[in-house]
Amino acid sequence: MTELNAQQQVIDQTIATLKDKPGALLPILHGLQDALGYIPPHSVADIAKALNLSRAEVHGVISFYHYFRDTPPGKHTIHICRAESCQAMGSTQLESHVKSTLGIDYHETTADGQFSLEPVYCLGNCACSPAIQIDKEIYGRVSNESFDAIINELGASA
Repeated sequence: MTELNAQQQVIDQTIATLKDKPGALLPILHGLQDALGYIPPHSVADIAKALNLSRAEVHGVISFYHYFRDTPPGKHTIHICRAESCQAMGSTQLESHVKSTLGIDYHETTADGQFSLEPVYCLGNCACSPAIQIDKEIYGRVSNESFDAIINELGASA
């Protein structure tokens, strides 16, 4: 089975399982994002048809919520906390450093497919600001130097 066929099976199964729930659009989008890491653009027509919505309506929801991606994520997803506590402790400077180091902006993935960058508005780690999350690991009191060390370690383990 090709990767595209496997992906289509996930799309079809997710839609079939969730289409009858009240307010099914968001559960379907979350289900696809959880299973595939993003919402494939070609799935929009299938979702719209199943829910009797226009493709524009489905796309509008995907583009409105920053959580949803329409491109595959990198091997590692980096979330930078942008909440007030982290900003007060230097996350804005860290954000600039991360973007410069990786050569990407929010909602983008590095050319080598290793890292995606996403904003988050609280990681619940305010006492250890500024905080980031890489994949499922939360890091506190992150400096430019400690970020570089984390990224170098992740790159070496690739």
